[in-house]
Amino acid sequence: MGASTKPNPEFRPADFATLVEALEYAARGSAGLNFYSGRGALQTRLSYRELAARARRLARGLIDLGLRKGERVALIAETSPEFVVTFFACQYAGLIPVPLPAMIKLGAHSTFVTQLANLLKACDAGLALASRGYLPFLDEARQGLATCRVAAFDELESAAGGAGRPLPDVEPDDIAYLQYTSGSTRFPKGVMIHHRNAMANLSDMVVHGVGATPEDKLVSWLPFYHDMGLVGFLLVPAAAQLEVHYLATHDFAMRPRLWLSLMTETRATISFSPCFGYDLCARRLHNGEADRYDLRHWRVAGIGAEMIRPRSLDLFATTLQPAGFDPRAFLACYGMAECTLGVSFSAVGQGYTTDYVDMGALTESNRVVLLEEGKKTSYGRHLVNCGRPLPSFEVEIRDEQGRPLGDYQAGAIYLRGPSIMSGYFGMPEETAQHLSPDGWLDTGDIGYLANGTLTITGRKKDLIIIHGRNIWPQDLEQVCESQPEVRPGDAVAFSVGGDGGDEVCVVLVQSKEQDEGRRRELVERLTRLLREELSLDCLVELVPPRSLPITSSGKLSRSKARVEYLAGRLGRQGRRLVEEDSGRAKPPEAGSAIPAAGG
Repeated sequence: MGASTKPNPEFRPADFATLVEALEYAARGSAGLNFYSGRGALQTRLSYRELAARARRLARGLIDLGLRKGERVALIAETSPEFVVTFFACQYAGLIPVPLPAMIKLGAHSTFVTQLANLLKACDAGLALASRGYLPFLDEARQGLATCRVAAFDELESAAGGAGRPLPDVEPDDIAYLQYTSGSTRFPKGVMIHHRNAMANLSDMVVHGVGATPEDKLVSWLPFYHDMGLVGFLLVPAAAQLEVHYLATHDFAMRPRLWLSLMTETRATISFSPCFGYDLCARRLHNGEADRYDLRHWRVAGIGAEMIRPRSLDLFATTLQPAGFDPRAFLACYGMAECTLGVSFSAVGQGYTTDYVDMGALTESNRVVLLEEGKKTSYGRHLVNCGRPLPSFEVEIRDEQGRPLGDYQAGAIYLRGPSIMSGYFGMPEETAQHLSPDGWLDTGDIGYLANGTLTITGRKKDLIIIHGRNIWPQDLEQVCESQPEVRPGDAVAFSVGGDGGDEVCVVLVQSKEQDEGRRRELVERLTRLLREELSLDCLVELVPPRSLPITSSGKLSRSKARVEYLAGRLGRQGRRLVEEDSGRAKPPEAGSAIPAAGG
């Protein structure tokens, strides 16, 4: 792929003190980063040697601007060489880069600008940089922030000088970057990751997570503003001197088959995706089309960033079997930005495994009761195991009183280890709520341990509680997605206030069906299935395709969907819930049909 013939140095699996030290070592070899167009053509190759040289030069330019060590530099994180150069220039200059989301959804100008403004304010950025196409958004977002300057990537790099200016020493205890989580955009939380945090996690993932070797090559379409894209597919390959190939996220969304083409062309061995990526890719293939790809070299097909749905993985494996895809390549993992990235990984080369769990026992008493695999039951669910925690982590499952639980008991997941954040930037109260003085992180996730293996069942903040019963929204969503008209990711569940203070379950389902009779039949069928399988009356509404809100990392946002619903911007029933005199509404009567939303 255009790499130089310069001999590579001895492979080092991310055993460095800082990201700067890691890049300097990678620059001694021939590997680098390759960026592809929306048509799959190689546009730019950036070797680690060139990256380090450009980053050092730009670092001096940043210092010439008067920026001091520790100041924040906000970067619109497009999949581009300019973002990567600037990110590492901040490392050399002792500045703190803050990757910001690149807008994907059309027609969301004001929402995007508001999000950028909140992020710029939250990180107190002294400088905000983007490609020229994004400068108008940044200019609008920084209004009222007198100390934040805005510039274009190329303008800043071309003007960089100060060749003789010394660069500051970068220490392991310096903050390497801020990673804003994909939750609330109104009150964003910036995770502070120090170099020592990053390097501890990178080394663990390279050695114990994917077992990387010098022969590995990576492909990614994940955005750089998300921890899986930034850490997993920029920092990991740089710290392990590996070749990596990039497809822009929006290009993957438009042409998901490019992912398979790039895996085939590069003979790449490692690529990761949330579940929806595998599902989308498989569904875009026509009969007989898989034969054109060669996926025999794909040894690690990682899955993470959202609840893992076996149906999507099975569809991908079956569809791509003619291309030589081996389902044993599937590698389920669990991680979060607060831990730098990776927490647990399943065994390489073993495929994914599941527990077939009685959801009735899980919701009623937090007990994990395993069911007989071949015996189908309406209360049975396959939960994908996320593997063993990396060796540097301590893991505890705790009950509501904070007491540790044993195997096959579900509770809150707590973690402690060297890659855990030091806190949320400028948010001491939020930090104290999640991080104890002795270093234990409350992840906000719920799961259980069994023989050293971690399995995730949901998130505390997403729990629906009806008459004291804990209900995981994923269960409601998966019941809906079991129907042929509903694809994975097309359903979202949450609760709203009901009659007399009770909560009502609401399930919004994206549908392109226009025939009113078929829409009504689908709503009735989903309502019946939810009652039969989960003993729960739900208010089901159909909403237009692509109308459900998503987070910056591309996942459905239940909290945003609830807000949109109550504001009357999604579905027909939501506004009534807040406009009635009592402010409450009753759940649907048994067997009744819910009027379907238009569109």
